Amino acid sequence: MSYTPENHAELNLLMLYETPTSLDGIKIHKAADPTLINAAERLFQGGFQGGFITQVDGGYLTQLGTSAAEHAHLLFDMLDARIEEKN
Repeated sequence: MSYTPENHAELNLLMLYETPTSLDGIKIHKAADPTLINAAERLFQGGFQGGFITQVDGGYLTQLGTSAAEHAHLLFDMLDARIEEKN
């Protein structure tokens, strides 16, 4: 199993939230990369547990989105630290 291009876009969007517990939202403009716009739409629609973000064009993280963003940030930091150790 591996990440799909759609998964990558969604993870990249979650990483745009500086600190997942922050009260700062984001706004994705109509002129943004269509990949980012589509990722936001998927994260807004969510799934069986609800959406990850509050607006179709960004907004704030939901409770589920906060958890997902925290995990995305943690995984990124872990992978980044591993790369730094090799250098």
